[in-house]
Amino acid sequence: MVLTLLAMVAPASADDRVELFAAASMTDAIDRAVARFEASHDVDVVPVYAASSTLARQIANGAPAELYISANVEWMDWLGEQGVTLTERTDLVHNRLALVAPTDARREPFTPDAGETIAARLGEDERLAVGDPSHVPAGIYARQALGSLGEWEVLAPRLARADNVRAALALVERGEVPLGVVYRTDAEASDAVQQLGLFPSSSHESITYPIAAIGENPSEGALTLRRWLESDDAMAIFRREGFGSPGFARSDKP
Repeated sequence: MVLTLLAMVAPASADDRVELFAAASMTDAIDRAVARFEASHDVDVVPVYAASSTLARQIANGAPAELYISANVEWMDWLGEQGVTLTERTDLVHNRLALVAPTDARREPFTPDAGETIAARLGEDERLAVGDPSHVPAGIYARQALGSLGEWEVLAPRLARADNVRAALALVERGEVPLGVVYRTDAEASDAVQQLGLFPSSSHESITYPIAAIGENPSEGALTLRRWLESDDAMAIFRREGFGSPGFARSDKP
């Protein structure tokens, strides 16, 4: 009887526990996907969320991640360049870049383009929230878009730079800034912001999220999760959270 009880309470083995490092913008989608996966698999998934750059550096320094989802291909490429083995890499989902404002603000819908400017919608001392363009993918895309629309030079000194896109979203949610540039999925996940409009896909590089297993010998649990995340069940969750398939990467379709 004692042996039986010990078996029942024994912790999951290493193969049954998977650390999944994912871009902060995937928090809601991955939480829901993990709950669905764990309901039908004897695997304990531990998601870790942060800016893709932060996660990539942690993995390169030996963090025990078995799966990594980046919000851009550059940080995944960088990880490989550091000598980290990437197994079964593929593009998982696609996103869009959105301009948002607090829900209680009276703002008209506005599609950022080369005509009416974002700068004209900011007061003299007001700032625009973005992920830090020096390393956060959402901020890098924002810089590309603002540069394409001829607004980067004007707005660069007026940015409220955040450590990741969810932190940028929080600045808008709390009303600390009147406008922010985040992903469409972040805008749709929050009741505290309104989406004013989407940036043209042509104004920035494709917002593609690659996924890969980490290391030369990924566990069976990690590979099972990695493959399940491409399943119809997982993709249905991602679509409900506002993500698109990589096939829409250069399209302005929803």
